[in-house]
Amino acid sequence: MEQILKTTILGLFFGTFGTTIGGILGIVTKKNSNKFLSFVLSFASGLMMSIICFDLIPEALGISSIYGVIFGVLIGIVTMIFCDIVVQKKFNKKANEYNSKNDLLRTGIIVSIGLAIHNFPEGLAIGSGFEASLRLGLGLAIAICLHDIPEGISMSVPMKNGGMSKSKVIFYVILSGVTTGIGAFFGAIIGSISESVIAICLSFAAGAMLYIVSGELIPESNKLYKGRMSAVGNMIGFIIGIFATKL
Repeated sequence: MEQILKTTILGLFFGTFGTTIGGILGIVTKKNSNKFLSFVLSFASGLMMSIICFDLIPEALGISSIYGVIFGVLIGIVTMIFCDIVVQKKFNKKANEYNSKNDLLRTGIIVSIGLAIHNFPEGLAIGSGFEASLRLGLGLAIAICLHDIPEGISMSVPMKNGGMSKSKVIFYVILSGVTTGIGAFFGAIIGSISESVIAICLSFAAGAMLYIVSGELIPESNKLYKGRMSAVGNMIGFIIGIFATKL
């Protein structure tokens, strides 16, 4: 039980830290740099790909069959697609309905709710990662934390421009990251059942992260900035990820 509690606290910390940093950046910067955001996104994508290729999949294959690993990966991908569809539907609906300053505020809150749902499976990945090893859990937590920084910015900017006070913006940003801690709690419980379950959880995390990289981070990074900075960030993240997996 003590280990589960530690995992939950770590998941909560990393889940809220990234979004909080993003929220603060969204509040204090008058004009957010697309170049910087693109670098952060691409760096996170490179880091995640290293963790998928050199940590999650090899670890899962070491304790389970290839069929179980593929099953877990597919479940992770499908789960993230479902979360993405839910977030996009809510966001697009509100974005089309509202255009005034007050409606920007509503849009920001809707985005925060959607991302809170989105963060739960990421917490599951962190929880199951810690059940496999401390190094793997920390690697996943750091990668997801970096991924959460642009999400915090995407929440704080419309709420700030909608007239919400800075303290309330930070409150909502932090609140959206709490579900990562909840997901980590359940991930730790599920992962402690058996090695086979750990393998499925790890491959689930690999699938979820694969979708985040392919479906969100890389496309958004390229959309924000067309220069070399996106590629540089991706390569740096990947190389650091290789180094981290061998620590």
